[in-house]
Amino acid sequence: MSQDRNALCCLILQEHFGELISKVAQVLLKKGPCILKYILVESGLQLKQVKKLLCLLIQHNIVTFDFNKKGLTEYTIHCDVIQWRIRFPRYIYCAKTLYGDAAELLVEELLHKGRCLMSETIIAITDKLNEALDASGHPGITAGLVKEKFESLAKTHFIQRCRSCLDKEVTDEAAAGQPPDEEELYIIPKMDIDGEASRKRKLSTEGEGTPAKRSRTESKESAEVPKDDGVYWRVNFARFHQHIRDQTLVASTASKIDTKAGEVLRTFLRLSETKFSSGSTTSSAISVNEVFHALPKELFLTRHVLEMYMTMLCDDMNGMFNKVDEMSGGLYAVNFYKGLQEIAKAHLESVVQERFGSKCLRIFRVLLMKQHSKQKQIEDYAMISAKEAKELLYNMFSENFITLTEVSKTPDHAPSRTFYLFNVDIPQVTRIVQQRCYKAVKNAMIRRETEVAEHRRLLDKKERVDAILATLTDKEQREEIEQTISPPEQEQILKIKRIVRITNHVILLFI
Repeated sequence: MSQDRNALCCLILQEHFGELISKVAQVLLKKGPCILKYILVESGLQLKQVKKLLCLLIQHNIVTFDFNKKGLTEYTIHCDVIQWRIRFPRYIYCAKTLYGDAAELLVEELLHKGRCLMSETIIAITDKLNEALDASGHPGITAGLVKEKFESLAKTHFIQRCRSCLDKEVTDEAAAGQPPDEEELYIIPKMDIDGEASRKRKLSTEGEGTPAKRSRTESKESAEVPKDDGVYWRVNFARFHQHIRDQTLVASTASKIDTKAGEVLRTFLRLSETKFSSGSTTSSAISVNEVFHALPKELFLTRHVLEMYMTMLCDDMNGMFNKVDEMSGGLYAVNFYKGLQEIAKAHLESVVQERFGSKCLRIFRVLLMKQHSKQKQIEDYAMISAKEAKELLYNMFSENFITLTEVSKTPDHAPSRTFYLFNVDIPQVTRIVQQRCYKAVKNAMIRRETEVAEHRRLLDKKERVDAILATLTDKEQREEIEQTISPPEQEQILKIKRIVRITNHVILLFI
């Protein structure tokens, strides 16, 4: 694991949870799975602090624990889960576009708490929505509506039950070494949340009775155990990534063919999205009949036109869309690996053009198309002179964007009797670009924190002035307060805001 990635993970945790958690995470990132005693020694924190910090990381699914060969508990940190915290706004927006405001708040609550009970989450979101509706003069909603959104998210696998809680219910299977059934993760507990939500709202708003009576009522309420106690829910990041991947493939198809082809692929992916595991490289086979009946009516596509689009997708998408069988009018499947590989190639070509220029891009595309090629062949295909091609190849080779393979005709590997073949190793180049993305995001976060820390007093002064201006209505008084910030200070504030906006844009590009 690279140092830039570790540093980025520590910065993300420090921004979300504080400096102490960053120290514990730094030990786990540097040393890998560790026991509690080692974490305690390396971090320099107290035992009580380390235990609380580990519990918080486990609560947010960042750290998992297991027993090693000696029977000791080892804690393992997951860098991917830390990096996914940057994508939280995208997850929330995805839930909003698919299922509405209630689903948006449900996903936000689960992301904020890491894992929580279904009943507590639904009641909290219902109260939050009712407060907003009461403030705007609209009638309130019931917890049943929020529960329907929760069930929709679980049905489409956007949220799931925590496996640790599930293992308690299937102890026999766990003892036998059998993993729990995947469908068990999405079963909704049968319980009446409408009654509980209305009862709790009534108790919270009721002001009658003596303080002692109210305290006894509150203690009795707090002592009640929820019906779904022990069944905790969390966000299924893999499902959100699958949805984002599908949207990327649809956008790529629409830009390459047309919007109707993109809608055909979107319908196909929607039909098969829950029929295969998130880690699968190919989708399940879907027939033309299923796609035809599920197409939006506003597209006005006939069966014949749909079959033409299917054939076009098979011919023009470089092996991403394939016909696997002739039954039911034709069965088709999507190869996600090839589709994402083509998108990755397009991004790498953009990086090569921005870093090395258009001529290097021509050479890069020749190597992608012809794979192993000699320098003379590259010169002919790219139509570049020998001297210039040699220089450009060396520049990309020094940056590890292309690789060199030696094929000797004799055992002595003499240069005169050796072929030198150039090639592009897509996984290697992808890792290089990925590491540079980590470094760019890390530098952007450091720059943002430095600028805000250096000008903290000026920013606090601006906030106080804005708060005072919000309470004033007299024009003369407002002008007098506004003059407390001098023109040089105004320019400095605008400069800081511009830097913060640029750094935030860099971070958003990463997600």
